[in-house]
Amino acid sequence: MTTPATLPPGLTVRPATFDDAAAVCALLNEIVLLEIGRADTELTETQADLKHPEVDLEHDSWLLFDDGRLIAYGMLWDESGGERIDTECYTLPDRPQAAQYLFDLVETRATERAAANGADRAVVHLHLNIAPTVDLRALRGRGWTTVRRYNSMARPLSADADTDADQVPVPPPGVTLRPCLAEPDRRRAHGLLQETFADHFDFQPRTYEQWLDDIDAERTDWSLMWIAHVDGLGDAAVLHTHNDRTSMAWISSLGVLRQARGQGLGSYLLRHAFGHYAALGRDRIGLGVDTDNSSGALALYERHGMTLDFALQAWELIRPVRR
Repeated sequence: MTTPATLPPGLTVRPATFDDAAAVCALLNEIVLLEIGRADTELTETQADLKHPEVDLEHDSWLLFDDGRLIAYGMLWDESGGERIDTECYTLPDRPQAAQYLFDLVETRATERAAANGADRAVVHLHLNIAPTVDLRALRGRGWTTVRRYNSMARPLSADADTDADQVPVPPPGVTLRPCLAEPDRRRAHGLLQETFADHFDFQPRTYEQWLDDIDAERTDWSLMWIAHVDGLGDAAVLHTHNDRTSMAWISSLGVLRQARGQGLGSYLLRHAFGHYAALGRDRIGLGVDTDNSSGALALYERHGMTLDFALQAWELIRPVRR
């Protein structure tokens, strides 16, 4: 499809602005509540998306309204500078015309972005709950296919158990841990994340400045990001966590260099996060994992008591670029 279909009767559409963050967050939580049973989107996350300097809200975001009520939201962004374009599409259930129109807009714009990058095709990616409000049969009818599954894992925390002297993790021999309080350590953390995740599905290289925008560095608590140093190897692993979610503490990234794997670093960092957040009074911690990750991350998390909270699927659409 090269041009959007006609706007369904009774609906209006416009680009999003930063001032729409609260309304967009409320819509996402209404949808997430239906999908996983709790409202789990934080306003700060929505604000970070809407203020990201690489997002052109005027051309790459859409809000659909029905009689003044926000019923759908879409956004796309281009981290690859090539054929890969990432998208978000959220529509309230039982609004098939709105959903189809939103996908028309997103797919058309994604093809335009890929063409502007000089690519011969657009490879569009979208993440959806495994049981979403979107009509999956209609989605497949548009040519979308599933390419990956991600599990959101969670584990309860206990101040008595996770901070007990017998449970506090002892670092492997020769390992020291430091928080990223200084600029050189923040740059080192970025470098470690780029290297440890380079072979992962959907990885896109990011400069240090781009990464700072990605993590909303203005709000980042750098004391909750740690680097593990190994005698004889140097800095070999990184742990990036968050304490700004209402439902649970969150591990956004845990990366270990290939040459340092198999030495217990991943387990140590994971248990360090458990103990740290239990001491802060949090009662739950979570993370997301690619279930096909070749590093064995899923099995590691399961060994340490993390269980499935909900699952997501990555969907892909490939569209040729017409010049």
